[in-house]
Amino acid sequence: MALNLAQKKEVVAELANVAAKAHSLVAAEYAGLTVEQFTQLRKKARQGGVYLKVAKNTLVSRAVEGTDYACVQSALVGPLLYAFSKEDPGAAGRLIKDFAKANDRLKPKLVAIGGKAYPASHIDVLASLPTREQALSMLLSVLVQPATMLVRVLAEPASQLARATNAVAQQKQAA
Repeated sequence: MALNLAQKKEVVAELANVAAKAHSLVAAEYAGLTVEQFTQLRKKARQGGVYLKVAKNTLVSRAVEGTDYACVQSALVGPLLYAFSKEDPGAAGRLIKDFAKANDRLKPKLVAIGGKAYPASHIDVLASLPTREQALSMLLSVLVQPATMLVRVLAEPASQLARATNAVAQQKQAA
């Protein structure tokens, strides 16, 4: 069903709002997916904090003007499904990559992050980005490491003394 002008403006405004706040974008060809498969994909997207939209490329092109995703305007060709990561940058990449493994009809076409567009082969890189919690735990481990090493260095002389004393005590008991 064709959209009237007011509906088109509403779609553009909605997509522009999402694109302004999104961390990354993945566009994928979806031709051949069944309604059931689409329903599963949308359910997984909601759970993963990903905004999914099937819209005309001209509307998406207008919506991404002035955002980090303006770089993808020239690549919007054919029927595409747009997945915007709302919570962490790798969410859309993981969603599309995992779903494409089970459904060969879903084919990633382009990836955009940080104002740069990449080919579909970069979906693996995007999907491997850590979540916020993983990134914070990695940062914490890096920050804790020097303190841990300092404690080990400071405790080593005392532990050497304890081992030497124990060895002397064992020698005297053996003798």
